[in-house]
Amino acid sequence: MIKRAVDFTYKTGKRIVITVVGSSVLILGLLMIVAPGPAFIVIPLGLAILAVEFVWARRWLRSLREMISRRSAEGRASRAERHRNR
Repeated sequence: MIKRAVDFTYKTGKRIVITVVGSSVLILGLLMIVAPGPAFIVIPLGLAILAVEFVWARRWLRSLREMISRRSAEGRASRAERHRNR
């Protein structure tokens, strides 16, 4: 009985800490979009923290990674095309 209560308390506490820390980092990153700062690093970090507990954060993080990868590939292709046309 006591073990179940401690286990429940630990899981609940862990979830609360992850939620508070992850949300704080994510909000800080969103504020950095308009304020000076490395928002493109802080936002994925906040999502990664939240992804430990929440499926929706995993999905957003995955789509963010795919978008960054796609844009990076487009940028490389554009640079290669400019280099070929010299």
